[in-house]
Amino acid sequence: MVDASGAAGEERQATASALIAGVRLGLLPEGALYWPDEKTLVVADLHLEKGSAFAARGQMLPPYDTAATLARLEALLARLGPDRVIALGDSFHDSRAGARMTEEHRARLVRLTGSREWIWIAGNHDPAPPAGVGGIARAELRLGPLTFRHEPRPGALPGEIAGHLHPAARIVGRGRSIRRRCFASDQRRLVMPAFGALAGGLNVLDEAFRPLFSGRAFHAFMLGEAVHAIAGRRLVGE
Repeated sequence: MVDASGAAGEERQATASALIAGVRLGLLPEGALYWPDEKTLVVADLHLEKGSAFAARGQMLPPYDTAATLARLEALLARLGPDRVIALGDSFHDSRAGARMTEEHRARLVRLTGSREWIWIAGNHDPAPPAGVGGIARAELRLGPLTFRHEPRPGALPGEIAGHLHPAARIVGRGRSIRRRCFASDQRRLVMPAFGALAGGLNVLDEAFRPLFSGRAFHAFMLGEAVHAIAGRRLVGE
């Protein structure tokens, strides 16, 4: 396992771990977080029905994002069997996403939310989940020393787990550039990558991250077939 406090350069493991406010958390290649002591899986920014939202405005995207995102989520739940799932906001792309979901996709989602404790954290795209999809809606959630919310707050107490910014990291070496979604952490807080198939990513060296991480004293955990822990000083901008 890779610990953010000890990874001086790049380490490669199927999964990684980060120590946040004294809590060991597993960082999965799929872009989800697993807290084994609490049997809790955390995902951020599913953005279900993003494709149909763009299509409604005349910008045609492949209409498969909801199916792809649900399939990845179903596979994770089947593999890990968590007792609790926390979805960190922007789970639905807009307030009409529920109405645009097919009956098949809605039924799949209801099966997931009905089989365990499921908590929808409010996001800026979805202050409340659609009616009839199950789960419990919360503005934010505190469990032990950790606080789960959608948007990270500058100056927040240690233990913040958030999404919203869709972090991605870029490195250059051996004549090529690699850019991937990532977790970003400095041991005080962790910002999660977007889980949604069409969610994209914002470079962690962007201005939006500067109030959260001091200089480059953080690690980016880049996603792929394995998780790569990269010291912030090795990252490059766009």
